[in-house]
Formats: sequence, structure tokens, C-alpha cells
Amino acid sequence: FGYSHTAGGYNGGQAEYVRVPYANFGPTVIPADMDPDDAVLLTDVVPTGYQAAEMGGIKEGDTVVVFGAGPIGIMAARCAWFFGAARVIIIDHIDYRLEFARNYSKCEAYNFKSMADPVVFLKKTTDWFGADVCIDCVGCEVEGNSLQSFTGKVMLMQAGAATALQWAINSVKKGGIVSVVGVYGPPFNYVPIGNVLNKGITIRANQASVKRLLPKLIEHVQAGRLDPKGLITHRVPLEEISDAYHIFSAKLDECIKTVLIPSAKH
Repeated sequence: FGYSHTAGGYNGGQAEYVRVPYANFGPTVIPADMDPDDAVLLTDVVPTGYQAAEMGGIKEGDTVVVFGAGPIGIMAARCAWFFGAARVIIIDHIDYRLEFARNYSKCEAYNFKSMADPVVFLKKTTDWFGADVCIDCVGCEVEGNSLQSFTGKVMLMQAGAATALQWAINSVKKGGIVSVVGVYGPPFNYVPIGNVLNKGITIRANQASVKRLLPKLIEHVQAGRLDPKGLITHRVPLEEISDAYHIFSAKLDECIKTVLIPSAKH
């Protein structure tokens, strides 16, 4: 819903009521005892983060680096442990997000602004081998030089700031895997293919297969292995949606994830 004409052209779901097409297939019945705050994040944040880790092909003992400590990156870091990771590192530039990731995902968290070169830092901390798996949960949003920042903010251009993707490709070991769930628009076409070829890297990218993952994720929530509602930091009435977007976009009030509360009565 609301993901442009490339995905059907359906209206968004941020409304009191939503017309659901193909209702005999699309909706999933959730357990009656499931907390609605857990259920609402099973529509996107949880499956996207989980699939980011899944696409990484993580094996027992792997070192996993996640770029981006937003809700998707934090969830990917948490899910990396499910697949056998021995070490999980998350990279971002906002301290409160990094602290949240440390507590929620039980991972190492580092601010790239404190590093002369994030790639060198990650190489050094992995005995110069590089990470087994790198996960890009940033896409066009990472801060870089002025051009990258500009293209990252002006989404209509969709040229994208490739910084996170470059870091992932350069930080992963030879023969490693790069998983990409960060958002890049269709016109984005810069990938350092020479490095990919020379290092024998596998790149996997996709949007979340929500329908496929839901039964498994519901099991994880019911077993207490996943805590989607633990990501929620703000609850806002639908009438205040503009303020909510501003708070999230400007990284104010230590915002991680906001839930909108419709006012319609049933």
C-alpha cells in the first residue's frame, strides 16, 4: 500500500479505513492473543529486517556487519543471531540509535563519524579478513559528501548516496555476501562492480516477502524470541501525522519507530 505505481498504485494505509484488494489472499489472520503493537510491525519492519539477515546466508560463527541503525537495521542485527552469527556489529552516526541497538539487538555498535575510515576500522576489527556478511539497511539516506547528501535528500532524483553500499562491498571478506534492503530508486545504477568481481562477492537484494515470512515470524513472537513492540518509541494520533514524520525525519526525541493511532470508531 502506498508504494507507488511500481507496486500496484494502491493508496497508502495511513488512514482510518483502507480498501484491501484481493482480500481472499492478502490479509493474514493473527492469533487472538497477539498484542496489536507486535502485529502492526509484522507488516514491514520485522520481515524486512529478518529477510535482510536471511539473504545474508549467515552461518554458525559468522561476523555480520549491519549498516544503518534505523528500525530495519536494528531488527536485522537482532535476527542475525537466529542464523548463528557469532558477532554482530552495527554502524551508524546517531548515538541514541546506536545505544538503542546495543540494548535491543545485543550487538556491538559504532559511530562512523568517529572513524577516519570505516572500512579500515572494520577490516582491523576482523583481523583484516573482513566481515563474512554485510547488510545495507541505509540506501539513499547515508550522510556523505555534499553531493551524496544532496542526492540522498532529494528522493525525486533518486541518484542515491552509494556510501553504505560501497562500505559494505569493501568491508566484506573475499567470497562474502552483501545483503541489500536499503531503498534505492530505479535510476540508481552505481555499483562498484570491479570490487564485486575481484573479491567474488555475492549480492542479494529484495523487498520483504511478508506473506512467506509471517507464519515463522508469528512463531518467533509467540515464543518470545522477537519483541516487535520493543522498537516503538512514539504513539501519535493520525491527525498529528505531519509532526510524527518531522520527528522521525529530523531524528528528534530519540525516535526509533512511531505508531499512528487512527481515530475512527468501529
